[in-house]
Order: sequence, then C-alpha cells, then structure tokens
Amino acid sequence: MSPEIPTLSLRSLDQAQCIEQLRTAYEEVGFVVITDHGISQALIDPFLAMFQLFFQWPEAKKLAYRLAHGAGARGYTPFGIETAKGSDNVDLKEFWHIGRELIAGHPYRRYMPENLWIEEIRGFRSLCLEVFHAFDQTGHRLLRAIAQVLGLDPDFFNDKVNLGNSVLRVIHYPPMSTSPTQSLRAGSHEDINVITLLLGAEEPGLQVRTRAGAWIPVNPQPGSMVVNVGDMLQRLSNGVLKSTSHRVVNPAGERSKRSRYSMPFFLHFNPDFLIDAIASCCGPGRPTPAAPMLADDYLQERLREIRLK
Repeated sequence: MSPEIPTLSLRSLDQAQCIEQLRTAYEEVGFVVITDHGISQALIDPFLAMFQLFFQWPEAKKLAYRLAHGAGARGYTPFGIETAKGSDNVDLKEFWHIGRELIAGHPYRRYMPENLWIEEIRGFRSLCLEVFHAFDQTGHRLLRAIAQVLGLDPDFFNDKVNLGNSVLRVIHYPPMSTSPTQSLRAGSHEDINVITLLLGAEEPGLQVRTRAGAWIPVNPQPGSMVVNVGDMLQRLSNGVLKSTSHRVVNPAGERSKRSRYSMPFFLHFNPDFLIDAIASCCGPGRPTPAAPMLADDYLQERLREIRLK
C-alpha cells in the first residue's frame, strides 16, 4: 500500500491518534483502508457466489431483471451502459443494485424504487438484505469518526443518513475482449455519495489519483475494506475532505482472461437532507461554499451525467 493511504482498524477509530490519521488521509487523498470492519467473510462468500451465478446467465435472461426507466437504481444494469462523467467511453462492467427497503406508505418511497428479487436463486432476498444491513451499520460507525474529524458531535450524521438512499452494488468486470478498446473497466471518476465502502479491491486494478497527478494502486489485504470520501461529503465539508478521482484499469496477461468482482456500498444522505457547508469548514481562507442543494436533487443531476438516467 502507498503510505498516502493508511490502514486503520475500525475498532480503534475512537482513539485520538486514529482520528488524526483519518483526518490527514481524507484531507490529502480521500481514501483509507479499514480492517476489523465487522462484515464476516462467511457472509460475503455466499453472497458473492449468488452473483457469480447470476452474471453467468444468458444476457436475455439477465435483462428480465432490468428496471425500465429506473436509472439503474435497482436490479440489473447491462455491460457497457455506465460512463464516467465527461467521458465518451463506456465502462467495461455490468452490475446489480440493492437498495433500502421501506415500509408501505413511507414518504421516501417516492425517491426509492422497490428492489428486484431473483426467485430462481434460493435465499436471494434475505441474504441481499442481510449484507445491505451489514454495510449500512459499518458505514454509520465510520461516520462517527468522520464527524469527529470535522469537529462535530459523533452522532451528527445519525439522523441524516438513517434512511438514506444508499445502494449496494455488485460489479462484474468480464474477461477482456481481444479487440482494442479505449474503455477502461471503470473510467476515472469521483463517487456521488457521502462515503463509499468497498470490498473486493484486493484484486489488482483499482487506482487513486494523488494531488500531484500520479496514479497509485490500492491493493489492500484480503478482507480489508477501502473507504473513500464522496462528492456529497466533500460538498458538506466545503472541500476540506477530498472526493478523489479513481479508476479500475484493464488487466494484462493471464489476468485479462479472468472476471473481476467488487462490492461497493454507496452510503447516501436522506433524500430531503439539505447539503449545506458546515460552519467549521467555512470562513477566512476557505473557498466560497457551493449553494445548498437537496441530496436527491444532487443525486439525480449526477445520474444524468453518468448516463444512467
């Protein structure tokens, strides 16, 4: 690992020294690696196995689980759809989205489409929701530390993300075609959301761009989690915490013949939360804050930019 991307234990993130390491990393490069995150491999392995099976299905069968006019928010999004903001080259991936389940009549249901469930795969719904909940809980624990980085009460984020429009994505990067391409498995981009929690980054390919413009690899130990700042948190912190460009480059040699899988959890604010720069990140020597914007308005704008909507 690069020294610019520290590895921290979630068990220790309530200690002053770890808070300072987190502050430095998120102010400088926007990424950390987290161990002891509490999501067991015994939960992840069968979850991933379900999707390895699904992604092997014929395309026509997978397309039955594509939500029409859903902007990729739930269910299946085919290969070659998502495109990094500002790019003309599609990403070389397909993926599945799982979102939050809401009770009937909840006012946030207008922001969050219903999940799609694969009846042909036994236990699919229950395992997907269990993994979603595990990521969500880990994200809440991380936000307690991030609140302290920003000089806020540890509970600051609790009522701002408790019903957030968060999404668990399972990505399949198929083996590479032998034809030349300008596309990458994932083109250079920043994440839209508050923070992203990523499992599966131990397979080579993920790279982060430093302030100096260099691309550095992120290859944590197996089972570790990569956690990065998203654009919404950058906006809330008035740029103090950095949402950094990252990409997944195409493999060479024997690795190009193999699939790659990863599981990012995009943690979002509640849809009606107003993203307005916090006072501790504003003032003399700071840039003028961006105009306040509802979380859902910001999300919809960005979905259009990446061609999912």
